[in-house]
Amino acid sequence: MANTSGPLTVVEMQAIRLAITEERIFKMFLVLSTHAVFIYINIVMLFTLRTKATFRETSRYILFAHMLLNDTIHLVVGLVLYVLGAFYLVIVRAICAFIVLMSASTFINAPLNLAVMSLERYTAICFPLRHSELATPMRTRVAVVVVWALGVFNVLTDVFALFLLAEPSFYLSHTVCTIEQLLVAPWQRGKGVALNTLLFVAVMAVLLYTYVAILKQARAASTDHSSAQKALRTVLLHALQLGLSLMSFLYVQLEFLLGSLPLPVYTQLRFLNFFMVLILPRCLSSLIYGLRDETFRPLFRQYVLFCSAKKLEPL
Repeated sequence: MANTSGPLTVVEMQAIRLAITEERIFKMFLVLSTHAVFIYINIVMLFTLRTKATFRETSRYILFAHMLLNDTIHLVVGLVLYVLGAFYLVIVRAICAFIVLMSASTFINAPLNLAVMSLERYTAICFPLRHSELATPMRTRVAVVVVWALGVFNVLTDVFALFLLAEPSFYLSHTVCTIEQLLVAPWQRGKGVALNTLLFVAVMAVLLYTYVAILKQARAASTDHSSAQKALRTVLLHALQLGLSLMSFLYVQLEFLLGSLPLPVYTQLRFLNFFMVLILPRCLSSLIYGLRDETFRPLFRQYVLFCSAKKLEPL
């Protein structure tokens, strides 16, 4: 058991072993069932996007499909990490490095993808005659590749540092799988905070710019006001999604603050922090976005319940 006389370090937090009680079983069931439901919903959404050519060939829906795929990977990896932590299972650091790389990369990809989606709406409203030329499916897929390249950069440097600065026995040893177990140099934590902060500031700047530009265009006499208003609401939704991602970004900082509380209070608030800040925002983001789309929503409702044999009208 970790020392509870003072503030807990991150490593001490991870070393705390809780007894198996009815309350803890309920919490585990809540986490597992939530992951399972939203992974299923995301998979149905991805399947729905594959059923129509217009979804596969439109930049907006390509980016939506990437958001769904990214969030699904994040939820699956997060579920693996939760199960490992809940049952106090240890794995080789080299394998843990790959799992953490996927978790952190998909976390970073989410706000980057939001920025690209906002730029696509900005192009559609402010440059409608050139939208089909600028936002081609090929360019959209290139943008997705760039998003992944930026997403893996931060954690990939930590993985390289692990293999370059540590002895082979270190990364072949067994440990609880968290990113803290992969940090071998003091500069790594500061580097991660700085890069993540820069990322969120840059994405917020893109969202603010696209919102202001679309708002100005919406006031022009020649603008399709209905499309412009929908685009404004979409950018606002992206800002809300970024706020949810920012909550996840603050998860570790909240963990440190909770470490100064008494252990019984800490264990309760730590789960609340984990469920409300880390899980729910990522689960709800794609669902809210998908249900807003008037073209996508009826098809999704048809497939999600396995209950419609009735043919829908062609798009």
